[in-house]
Amino acid sequence: MYPQENGSRGIIWLDGIWNFKADDGSAEEAHWEREFPRECEGLYVPASYNDQREEKRYRFDRMKVYYHRDVVIPRVYEGQRLVLRFDAVAHNAEVYLNGELLCSHRGGFLPFEAEITDLVRVGEPFELTVVADNRIDHSTLPVGNEEGSAFFGSDNAQVPAVREAKKWRGELNLPNFDFFNYCGINRHVRICSTPLHYIEDLTIVTKVTEREAAVSYEVKTGSSRIVTEDRADTSTNRAVSARSNCPDTENATGTASNDPDRRVFVTLLDREGAIVAQSEGERGELTVPEPRLWEPYPGDPYLYRMYVTYGSDEYVEEFGIRTIEVRDQKFLINGKPFYFKGFGKHEDFYIRGRGVNELLNVKDVSLLHWIGANSFRTSHYPYAEEMYQLCDREGIVIIDETPAVGIGAGAQTDPYKTMPIRDYHKEVLKTMIARDKNHPSVILWSLGNEPDTENFPESALTYWSDLYEYAHALDPQNRPVTFVCCQNDYTKDLVTRTMDVVCINRYYGWYNLSGDIEAACYAWNRELDFWEGLDKPVMVTEYGCDALPGNHGVNGEMFTEEYQEEYYRRIDRVFDQRSFFIGEHCWCFADFGTIQGVMRPDGNRKGIFTRERRPKLAAHFLKERWEAIPNFGYKE
Repeated sequence: MYPQENGSRGIIWLDGIWNFKADDGSAEEAHWEREFPRECEGLYVPASYNDQREEKRYRFDRMKVYYHRDVVIPRVYEGQRLVLRFDAVAHNAEVYLNGELLCSHRGGFLPFEAEITDLVRVGEPFELTVVADNRIDHSTLPVGNEEGSAFFGSDNAQVPAVREAKKWRGELNLPNFDFFNYCGINRHVRICSTPLHYIEDLTIVTKVTEREAAVSYEVKTGSSRIVTEDRADTSTNRAVSARSNCPDTENATGTASNDPDRRVFVTLLDREGAIVAQSEGERGELTVPEPRLWEPYPGDPYLYRMYVTYGSDEYVEEFGIRTIEVRDQKFLINGKPFYFKGFGKHEDFYIRGRGVNELLNVKDVSLLHWIGANSFRTSHYPYAEEMYQLCDREGIVIIDETPAVGIGAGAQTDPYKTMPIRDYHKEVLKTMIARDKNHPSVILWSLGNEPDTENFPESALTYWSDLYEYAHALDPQNRPVTFVCCQNDYTKDLVTRTMDVVCINRYYGWYNLSGDIEAACYAWNRELDFWEGLDKPVMVTEYGCDALPGNHGVNGEMFTEEYQEEYYRRIDRVFDQRSFFIGEHCWCFADFGTIQGVMRPDGNRKGIFTRERRPKLAAHFLKERWEAIPNFGYKE
């Protein structure tokens, strides 16, 4: 559950300057986790470490880095359960408390935590050390390239001198994906307190009939590992605690205080704080008469609040009532055919790298509203939870994607048989769905981005079909499931056509048929003829071209802003002619950092906005187009 401060829960923020040192080859032997070097630097957390200081190896080396700080928990937290939570550390992490291993975690985009109640004494300092590993290979998500070739373009490895140089240089930190490998403690670090008996999880599922909605809930509770029969938690006055969060809640939950049974009470509140319904028990169903439905902006993204108490603990979850369905080659939100207008985007900005940036989130959502967009995909990993909360409130629809990008790209052998990632991929999917299951903004799960489904079609079908079924089984709301296919021979691809929604990345007019928009439109029409016969809704999740800001030309050649604007103007006309085509996500929202290469002048320049968030010429065309296209019923 996302950390929350209220009458029963507290947060100690560990953001700030941490001691930092990159492994120089001696860390393991010298046991830096126990004896952190005095000769170190100060780096800010949360943020990627790569651009904070002018150290070349921070950008290019495959290595472990060490973070360290002292922590003191105020005495006011005496008697509380204490949990150390990391929102994300890329890519793999080990956490040491006073030199002893506390926990380890695999993957750089999802939270992990460990209870420390019995390991620390309030009011007394302790040492915290985090080891972050940026290395990527065939066992990580996203996938690294073990062959040592860059993601884009040939490195002429067949040339003897090049081959020998690569052997002499050793391993390089080369991704199998087209975005920079920003690493470190990228999201918030917090010590969270709860009562010893606490609310562990909350699941909300809504169903809508003609005049009312049924809101089902399930509350999971837990107890601190230090609790024994002779050391039971004593509840504080729950009515006093309730007033800190919800008006009139003490009337809603009755008179239970000092409740030895620690019963679960649930109160449903509307936007204004009025009580809509009440229930008791760890599972139940509440009825909402005449419900206000959550709808994408510029509709009303109406949010209700579910207030839960368990003994002395309390938690409030915002949620929306809405329905999602795929039927008759349409994607339906609240029973109405929805048209996706928006982008793929990245968590990426100057200096912070992939570090959580709530100010930038506000700016990005504001630009989404300005341009008339209603959605984006979390390409190519789950984003920070603060962005989902913002989109819930602002009415932006999210396609939520795992970090499984680049599986098998360029592989000579069957990646689904040789890469040891199947179980790990499922665990990441499980954690992502558990984290994001209650967000009304999340309407579609994406299993991954641009795997090889053409060269090993049968193995790919087995692998992705298993994940597809697993995602449906995991999600309490049973949202639709997809994955995003790369530019391939779609006639040989057996997987994409099995998804609930066909999501395709296509670069006709850029990487192929380069500079020829007329031929690109022809190619789009020929491919859409194929998809039309498969009785599935289809959307494009990436299409676009690089435009260098300020680069203009009267003939609109490649890399000019004029070419980018004409590219979207012409290709969008093709989409408008197809009734089964349900949306367009440009690649991409804003320019972003990548590995250096001959095709990447200071990063990927396909953004409709610059990295500084200034609009390019195409932004004004898209604003005019999307403001004229309604969210619902566009092609009816």
